Amino acid sequence: MVSLDRFDTFKAVVEAGSLTAAAETLGQTRAVVSFNLKRLEEELGVTLLTRNTRQLALTDAGERFYRRCLRTLDEARLAIEEARSEHSQLKGTLRITTTVEFALAQVVPALEVFRQQQPQLNIHLSTSSTHADLISERFDMAIRLGRMHDSNLRAVQLSRFEVFAVAAPQLVERFAPVATLATLESMPTLGHGRVPEMTVTDPAGSEHVYQPKPGTTAIVADNSATLRAFALTGQGVAILPQWLIQEDLQAGRLVRLLADYRFAQQGVYALYPDTRHLPLKVRAFIDFMKGWG
Repeated sequence: MVSLDRFDTFKAVVEAGSLTAAAETLGQTRAVVSFNLKRLEEELGVTLLTRNTRQLALTDAGERFYRRCLRTLDEARLAIEEARSEHSQLKGTLRITTTVEFALAQVVPALEVFRQQQPQLNIHLSTSSTHADLISERFDMAIRLGRMHDSNLRAVQLSRFEVFAVAAPQLVERFAPVATLATLESMPTLGHGRVPEMTVTDPAGSEHVYQPKPGTTAIVADNSATLRAFALTGQGVAILPQWLIQEDLQAGRLVRLLADYRFAQQGVYALYPDTRHLPLKVRAFIDFMKGWG
């Protein structure tokens, strides 16, 4: 079986450009580097490098092997890190960005438990209704809600949640009975600036696009917490996450409308930069959040 140490030697020779420079990088003698390189070629049965007195050059087989060698060494190092992490604590700082309402309702309680498991890991949590640039702002991950659009980020779905049409009791009384989608669409509406339309399934299983009538949407906000505040004062109907308004429904501050209709579920996603390997601290928190709640 070919030794991974020889993979490392080959990689060092290619990147250093000479046996002598590779030996210095590896902290070995030139003779040891030359021996390991020769043994690797013998074990593979191919010539990886052509040599003359001035330079080394990759053969075609060597070029292909070098690319695979990089992936193999990266995967081996990741496997070692993961194995070690089973018996060690994560360290450093995990930088997360999400919306303020989701942070308060879900992320902060989750982090309380997660940090009990990883007490040596620091947390930097940033909240905003706008989408941060993970690369330039140096975030490890973002937690975003709704539909994911194409981007240069990797996305992992953590969970899903229900959204309900809700309004204050005093507004519902003015339009009672609210028994059809048409009635709902004729009521004053609170619009979400980043959610242009939503689909809803009626009791018979038919799907519709929720389209408030022109002129009914007098207020638009860019986050659910603000829409909730407007809804509580009777300003209009809002489509809001169940996790945000459950206590309001139980206390009677808001009323769920068309309970036999179902708005499309929304996703909760972890987004992170498209790197070769996912950092262990990010992977650990993603796995934790998948099982949260």
